[in-house]
Amino acid sequence: MATEDILNLIVIDGDQLYAERLVTLLSSYYETVSLGFLDDKKELVKLLRHPWDVLVFGQAYDMGFTDVVGIVQEQNIDLPMICLMSDEMSTTGRNSEGLPAIIDGNMVKALLPEQETQVVLAICLAHENLKTRRQFAGLRHVLSEAEQRANILIKNSKSAVAYIDEGIHIFANDPYLELFGYESMEEILGVPVIDLIAGGANIKGFKQFLRRFDKGNRDEVEFEFESRCKDGSTFEAKLQLAAATFDGDPVTQIIIQQSGADAAEIAKQLAAAQRKDSVTGLENRQGFEAYFTSLHEEVTSGKLQAALLYVRLDNVGKINSSLGLQGVDAVVKQVAYTLDEFFDDSYVSRFSDTTFAILIKSTRNDEIIKQAEDVRQKINDMLIEVGKRSANTTVSIGIVMMDRNAPAPQVIVERAIDAINQVMIETQNVGNSVHVYDPSEHANSDDEALAEYLVNAISQNYFELMYQPIYDIDTDRSDFFEIYLRLPLPDGSVMTPDKFMSVAKSRHLLEKIDRWVLINACKQLSNFRKQHPESRVLVQLTSASLADSKLANVISQLIKAVGGSPGALTIQFNEQDIVDYLAVAKKQFLALSKVECGLCIHNFGMTTKAVETAEFVKPTMVRLAKSYVEDLSNAESVETVKSLVSKANDQGFGVLMPYIEEASTMSVAWSVGARYLQGYYLQAPTETMAMASES
Repeated sequence: MATEDILNLIVIDGDQLYAERLVTLLSSYYETVSLGFLDDKKELVKLLRHPWDVLVFGQAYDMGFTDVVGIVQEQNIDLPMICLMSDEMSTTGRNSEGLPAIIDGNMVKALLPEQETQVVLAICLAHENLKTRRQFAGLRHVLSEAEQRANILIKNSKSAVAYIDEGIHIFANDPYLELFGYESMEEILGVPVIDLIAGGANIKGFKQFLRRFDKGNRDEVEFEFESRCKDGSTFEAKLQLAAATFDGDPVTQIIIQQSGADAAEIAKQLAAAQRKDSVTGLENRQGFEAYFTSLHEEVTSGKLQAALLYVRLDNVGKINSSLGLQGVDAVVKQVAYTLDEFFDDSYVSRFSDTTFAILIKSTRNDEIIKQAEDVRQKINDMLIEVGKRSANTTVSIGIVMMDRNAPAPQVIVERAIDAINQVMIETQNVGNSVHVYDPSEHANSDDEALAEYLVNAISQNYFELMYQPIYDIDTDRSDFFEIYLRLPLPDGSVMTPDKFMSVAKSRHLLEKIDRWVLINACKQLSNFRKQHPESRVLVQLTSASLADSKLANVISQLIKAVGGSPGALTIQFNEQDIVDYLAVAKKQFLALSKVECGLCIHNFGMTTKAVETAEFVKPTMVRLAKSYVEDLSNAESVETVKSLVSKANDQGFGVLMPYIEEASTMSVAWSVGARYLQGYYLQAPTETMAMASES
C-alpha cells in the first residue's frame, strides 16, 4: 500500500509499547501517524475535544468498551472504534470460525491484540470508511442546500406541486392543496395519488404511466386525466412527473395543470368553498385564521377583551375502532352542532379533523370558564346515534384569555394547545376536563430553576431509570423490559417526565435527554445480557428524536455494543407525533429498521388513522392506548379491543397490552390476541432489571 496521508489515532490501553508498535506498523501506510495514548476516562473526555480518525480500545482501569461507546456517543462524534480482547474475553464475541462477531465501517469488536496484521488492516479500513463518510457528508450538504432552494421556490410557486413516495403524498404546496380541496398538509399526508384520479380507466393508465417512469423511462412525462377533488367534484387536468429529492431521499415530483375552460370554473368553486368545512358547515381553519386576525387587531388596540377556546374530542381513536369513520363523522357533526348552538353569539370553527376553535368576546373570565365547563358537561351527557348503534364522547378544552397585551395569534393558538396537553397530563390521557392557560406557570423562577437542574441532570447523571418486565406469550419469557425515566429531586421526591418535559422542550433539551436514556438503558442491558443473553429493552423517545437524522447511526452502534442481536433494542414513538410528522416518521422508521432496531407505536389507537399510519411506517409492534384497557368489563369494549388487535396482527405487528392491573383484566388480555402483556398485576417497575421469577 502506498504512503498517502495522515492518521490521527487514539489508543486506550495500559501498554504504551504496544501503541507505539502500532504506530511503527502504520507508518508504512501513512505519511504521519499522530498518536493519543491514555488509560482512564478523564483523559478520554479531554482528548475527544480534538479530531481523531480511529479509536483502538484494549483495556483501561476505570472503564469498559461499552463505557467508551457511551462517551463517544455523548460527544456526538463519528469515530470508528476497534475493541481488542484477550482470548478468554473474546470467546463470546467470535463466531464458530474465530472471526469477530461484529465488524463494519464503524466498529470492530473482538480482535486479538497479538494478531497485529489484522489490527493494522482494521485500522486502515476503518479510516478509509470514515473518509468516505466525510465525503458523503459534504455531498449531502451540497445536495441539502440545493434541495432547500428548490423547496423554497416550490412553496412560493403558483403552480400546483406535490412530492410522492411509492405513490403516497409526502408533501404538497398550497396551490396543490387548494386545487383538490384539502385544508392542510396533515390532511393529504399518506393519501395515495390515485385517490385524486377519477374513473377506472384513468387509474389503470396512470399506474402504467407511473410504473414506466419509476423504471427510468423518460419518453413520457405527461399524463392527461380526469381529476377528483376531496368533495367528489371532478375536472380535466394534465400531470407532469419529474425526479426529485425530499429530505435527501429520492422522490417523484408531480405538477398539476387544469385543462381548458374548466380551470376558471374550478377556481371559482374553490374560492367559494375554501373557508367552509364540508362535513359540519362551520368555518374551517382558513376562515378561522382570517377572523382571528381581525379580532386580534381589535383586542390589542384595547377596544375589547376576548378568549380562545380550543376544543378537542378525547376518544376519537376508540370511536373509529368501534364504529369506523362513519361513527367519527357522526360524532364530529353532533359536537359541532352542539358548540354552534351553545355559543350562538360567538365565532365557532372546525380547526382540524377532531378539534374546534371558538372565539368569544367577553370581559368576564369567570363567565368564560363556566361556559366551557357547561358545554363540556353537555357533551359528556350526550348519546349520539350512529345508524342502529350509539356512541358517546367527551372533550378537553384549553382556554387562553386575551387583552391588549396579547401575543401574536399563532402564539395564542400554541398556548391553547399547551393547555390541552396539560389536561391530558393531569388526567393521564383520559381528558374530559378544562384547563386555563396561566402565563405565570410557564415563565416563573421555578421553571428556570428546573431547566438548570435538567442540564445538570444530563451532565451529572442525576436521572434514574425504572424497568418493567413485559411478558411475551410467544416465547413464554419476561426478559423484555420497558424503560421509564425518573428525575430525583434534592428534597427526596421524584419527578416523572410529564412534569418536566414541557420545560425540557422549551430549552431544546429533549434530544439530549433521549440520548442519555438510550445510552444508560443499553449499559444496563449489556450487563443483564451476560446472564440473560436474549433480554431486550423498549425505550420511549420524544418527537425531537423522531426528526434526528443521526439517530439510526447512534442506535446501530449501541446495538453492537450490547451484543449486536437484532431486536435487542426497540424504540417507540407516540402515535400523535408520528401522525403529525408522517413523512419524517416514515424516513426514520426505514432508517432504524435497516440497522435491525425494533420499532413500536406508543398510544396506538388514539387517532382516526391508527392502522393506516402503522401500515405506512411499518413498526414491529404497537402499544395499546390506555383508554382501550380501562373498561374491559363491558362486552362492547372487549370487542373493540379484539377488532383493533386483530387488524394489527393481520399486518404483522405484535400488540402490547399494557395497564393490566387486576385479575379480571388479565383474563380478558389472554383472549384478545395480544402477544405482549404488561402491568402492575404482573410486576411493577423496579430499580434494576429483574424478570418476574427473580423479583
